[in-house]
Amino acid sequence: MKKVILILGVLVVIGLIIVLNLNSKREKAVKVTVEKVHKTDLTSVISASGEIKPKKSVNISAHIPGRIAKIGVKEGENVKAGDFLLKLDSTQYEANAERDRALIQSYKAELIKAETIFQKNKNDYNRQKNLFDNDLISREQLEQAQSQLDIADATSRSVKFQINQGEASLKSTLDNLGKTIFTSPIDGIITSLRVEEGEVAIIGTMNNPGTVLMTIADLSVMEAEVEVDETDVVGVKLGLTANVRVDAFPNDVFKGKITEVGSSAIQKTGLSTSTTQEAKDFKVVITLDDPSKLLKPGLSASADIITSEKKQVLAVPISALVLKEIKTEGTTVEPSKDKTQSETEGVYAVEAGRAKFVPVHKGIMGELMIEIASGLKENQDVIVGPYEALRQIKDGSLLKGEVKKETAKK
Repeated sequence: MKKVILILGVLVVIGLIIVLNLNSKREKAVKVTVEKVHKTDLTSVISASGEIKPKKSVNISAHIPGRIAKIGVKEGENVKAGDFLLKLDSTQYEANAERDRALIQSYKAELIKAETIFQKNKNDYNRQKNLFDNDLISREQLEQAQSQLDIADATSRSVKFQINQGEASLKSTLDNLGKTIFTSPIDGIITSLRVEEGEVAIIGTMNNPGTVLMTIADLSVMEAEVEVDETDVVGVKLGLTANVRVDAFPNDVFKGKITEVGSSAIQKTGLSTSTTQEAKDFKVVITLDDPSKLLKPGLSASADIITSEKKQVLAVPISALVLKEIKTEGTTVEPSKDKTQSETEGVYAVEAGRAKFVPVHKGIMGELMIEIASGLKENQDVIVGPYEALRQIKDGSLLKGEVKKETAKK
């Protein structure tokens, strides 16, 4: 019995060794997540952020310096074109106008005097010429009369030029006097009033901006001005629709259309363009179709620009797409240093429990799904994850598939 038990024990150990060796040589299955190719509605969207702005907004600035004598409006008040806004102290400009008028009257009196002298010298010249023609006076006397006439004519013309100069000065003074009174250029609302009575308005120079007294905006037409990344702006066209969300109204979505696409990148202030390697953004303006009266300029907003839409197209999750290196002769190989290889995009389909790489042609891209224009059929199983498994899979790899829950429900 002891010999029998010993022999049986040896056989059991040998059997275990054989089983373990067979298991070690057996092909391991890769655990993956599988989803069926199915039809769905896709919407290609470009997201961007920015702020709400009125389509028409006017900054009222001073063209001449002066103390603010009176303000006739308040912030938030509605105004019509031509309504009084504010007035600068006009004492100096009124005095300048009176001075110019007095100078003009003085020049006109001088002109009367100069024209009288000119007429007298003209008569003298005519008499002297008659006498010279009758050989009663010398040529010298005639030339002297001619000189007096020329001097009187020059004096008269000089006074006329002084009158013109005085009238031009008066016109400039009256223009400055008119600039002391500000009226609304448009119908709108006072969105910003930055000054108080008694402050001094300063005009701008090349390097220093002048005082912005107030801002008037027409809030009947509102826009969302957003910044779109340079990689996305090529897909933005005039007339595309967009959904705009404003942070202040989280439950509301405002519809709009693209009315302006910037042709050059937005220049960032304070940054050196020669050394900055950061991505560029382009301005895109979305005009809202039916803006709420509660919208205010400066509110933060985000926009989803719809570049294309398709109904019931074959699609797979974006995570299913992989890049694989293909030799130029057409033989699929694993990545290597061979310079003759090129990459092709596709998915791993499941056939008889094994992986098979299938090149595909893409269509539009949705939020999580991408259209497959060609290469796959409806209800075909494809591997969608996990990411590490997709990196390790090769053609013919044994798979242990797990159907995605969302797909199973469908």
